[in-house]
Amino acid sequence: MDIEFWQADPLVQAAFQQLGHYEPVLKTAIAIQQIPAPTFSESERSIAVYERMRALGLQDVERDALGNVYGRRPGRSSGPALLVSAHLDTVFPVDADLSIRREGLKIYGPGLGDNSLGIAALLHLAEACTRHDLPHQRDIWFVSNVGEEGLGDLCGMRAVTDKLGSHLGAAIVLEGCDFGSLHHQAIGVRRYRIDVEAPGGHSWGDFGNPSAIHALVRLAARLTEIVPPTTPRTTFNIGVINGGTSVNTIAQHASLLLDMRSVEPETLRDLVAQVDAIIAAAVQEHAAVKVAIAIVGDRPTGAIARMHPLVQMAVAAYNVVGGHVTYQQGSTDANIPLSYGIPSVCIGLTDGGNAHRNDEYIKPANLGRGMQALLLLAMMASSGEL
Repeated sequence: MDIEFWQADPLVQAAFQQLGHYEPVLKTAIAIQQIPAPTFSESERSIAVYERMRALGLQDVERDALGNVYGRRPGRSSGPALLVSAHLDTVFPVDADLSIRREGLKIYGPGLGDNSLGIAALLHLAEACTRHDLPHQRDIWFVSNVGEEGLGDLCGMRAVTDKLGSHLGAAIVLEGCDFGSLHHQAIGVRRYRIDVEAPGGHSWGDFGNPSAIHALVRLAARLTEIVPPTTPRTTFNIGVINGGTSVNTIAQHASLLLDMRSVEPETLRDLVAQVDAIIAAAVQEHAAVKVAIAIVGDRPTGAIARMHPLVQMAVAAYNVVGGHVTYQQGSTDANIPLSYGIPSVCIGLTDGGNAHRNDEYIKPANLGRGMQALLLLAMMASSGEL
């Protein structure tokens, strides 16, 4: 069914007008943002979303063992369901200062755009479907999932897709920021923790003993000399280094976290092979130094073409509200359903910046249009053949 059909439906028109007023969505986003939810500690926020879904009257509302929250709105006919999801977790610790401040057109708050706003959009879309009894043909599963950030390794979405995948025809993943962004190609990610152990000792009395830190920084320096290809785009980053006891102690242990990415699985495997070779060489340097690798992240690739019906539905929805579409490659929760062969996109709802920083902000001026585009996309995707 084309977008003109849904624009003409009076029930959809009423919901479209409602969602064009972004203030209720923003209010919900701020309330969610005030609940700490670092990866692996999302339970308090998960419970709040669970209670909200129950209050909306969704069916089959439940929390699974990980803390994912599910709610279903039945469609008017049978067929593969639509998944609409947003992740619960943030990169900020439990004791982070979550204060909100407003400056001009910007609203600042850690985790507000990424991804409290996505959760709020999910809930308000579900509320609009229920309030206006929207005539979508297929079931819509509204799911807030854990474990998207950092070392969560998309564990929440893996569980969601394992649970619902055989019933799904498409998935829409929500991120609060980047209005008009459209991710339809998932980049592959491999993450290592590299641990080094050495005898260590006193910096004076045991000088000359191998140091875990010295060995690790030599290894890290060699890793930084890798030159990945620019096409297909391929990157790496040493994001964290830990180790040592004191300034006058030869370190017995040190570790780093390495992130490797590529849009092509073969190129990612080549990058991983280069890293493995560098590590293998480091192992041979000193018998008293031990080097170990642990895989702490393995996000699969996947993609649908720009001409895929789901992508074209998203483009049409953005166009109706005057949005400019930018096609993106990224690592999002959409990686998992895409890797299962389920057509999936990840879309942004409004403008913002400084994600993963304490001065993260959103500019809500486009949020109403983002919600309207989401509504139209959800109506088309829950009724069309994908």
